[in-house]
Amino acid sequence: MSSWAGRTAAEIAAAVREKRVTPREVVAEHLARIERLDGRVGAFRVVRAEAALAEADELTARADLASLPLAGVPVAVKDNLSVRGESLRNGSAATPDTPAAEDHVTVARLRAAGAVVVGLTNVPELCVFGTTEGVHGTARNPWDTSRTAGGSSGGSAAAVAAGMVPLALGNDGMGSLRIPAANCGLVTLKAAHGVVPAGIGNGDWFGMSENGPLATTVEDLRLMLSVIADTAPPAGLDAAERKPGAEPASYTESGTESGPEPASGVEPGRARGPRRIAVALRSPLAGVGVSRPYAAAVRQAAGLLADAGHQVSEAEPPYPLSLGLTSLRYWTAGTAVDAEGLDPARLTRRTRVHAAVGRRFLKGVRAGDHRERLRARLTPFFTEHDILLTPALARRSPEAAPWHERGWLRNVLANTAYSPFTPSWNLTGWPAMSVPFGTLPSGAPCAVQLVGRPGTEADLLDLAEELERLHPWRRTAPLAEDAS
Repeated sequence: MSSWAGRTAAEIAAAVREKRVTPREVVAEHLARIERLDGRVGAFRVVRAEAALAEADELTARADLASLPLAGVPVAVKDNLSVRGESLRNGSAATPDTPAAEDHVTVARLRAAGAVVVGLTNVPELCVFGTTEGVHGTARNPWDTSRTAGGSSGGSAAAVAAGMVPLALGNDGMGSLRIPAANCGLVTLKAAHGVVPAGIGNGDWFGMSENGPLATTVEDLRLMLSVIADTAPPAGLDAAERKPGAEPASYTESGTESGPEPASGVEPGRARGPRRIAVALRSPLAGVGVSRPYAAAVRQAAGLLADAGHQVSEAEPPYPLSLGLTSLRYWTAGTAVDAEGLDPARLTRRTRVHAAVGRRFLKGVRAGDHRERLRARLTPFFTEHDILLTPALARRSPEAAPWHERGWLRNVLANTAYSPFTPSWNLTGWPAMSVPFGTLPSGAPCAVQLVGRPGTEADLLDLAEELERLHPWRRTAPLAEDAS
């Protein structure tokens, strides 16, 4: 008997479409793995065991099963996106425990494509911080359970890295996909604004927050991205055969945050030559250093890409000295908006302080001038270079600990010290990826970040796929081996 837990989403979907396995069998195996391992990892707030099995049975009866791109694939959903029939707690005791009446659009698209939602994953309160812990649980890195999985999509990343699901849905407002992906050895993409529907919290953190997939392979990442961006043709059809009108979403921004509208690049297949790749090791935030393993990973990745024929050169983006303050303005202001209407007494102290700081910045943040100026400053750099290669993080993640009980400043400093490379690309609204590359001295994964202009998602995915081929990574943590 084949084991389906730990397989890729592409393998599972193909087997279900070909009736080599039923959706129930696939889902049951993954639920058994969750039951066996999640006590050590803390990925899930809610496991929908009975509902998921019932939905798997319903899927079997669908007349279009043989054409579903995610047929029978178990997925996990971050607990700040609505799943019909489940409460959305957003990591907090202050949010209502009321079942959602309908799915978020990205969840609905996953289900329409044949995926089965097995559970909702843990997040830090209001998805504020780059560590995942709180009243609903602590998400640990499956590769090193003494360390946090990262955040705020920490539970989603931990679930995929432990092989409890092959895919998970998360989102990224200041690095919340890329940070946990880098910690947990996963590949992810924060697409440019408008490629994937957002609808996160009370205003998507001023348009900075984007939904996206967490996966163990670039193939799986492309597959899930095509579904949630609504660009996926039925299984077995080439992209050229897609129905009229199903074109990829294009980059748009509303209000003052306007800009050119490049072609979207979710799909592979276009002829591309060598890329001009800029390699940058300096932290965008003054005073934050980069540890040796992350710097070494970038240098080694750059060497492989140069040997493969790309034009690789060292070049630092002209980050402004004010970037740290700009990041803090938007980070805290987003929380101030999300905390509106919630009982402050039921929020943790670090969240209350974060929101209070953010309220002072709301007027300026809503004007959008800081983001406009940052885009204008960084645009010339991306006329000289196609892709930017940086460390994904500056150092390994903090310990898995009750950070929600610690002071606000201590949390801010811990987050800033280990993840300074991600916020710039939420502020600009440009696409950025985290790609596993090498290991840390502890044996946990290391990672690099790829960044491009709006509309270059396919270029980033192609380069990530090239790195995957040149320097393969281990897909899931050996937790099951340890438990056997």
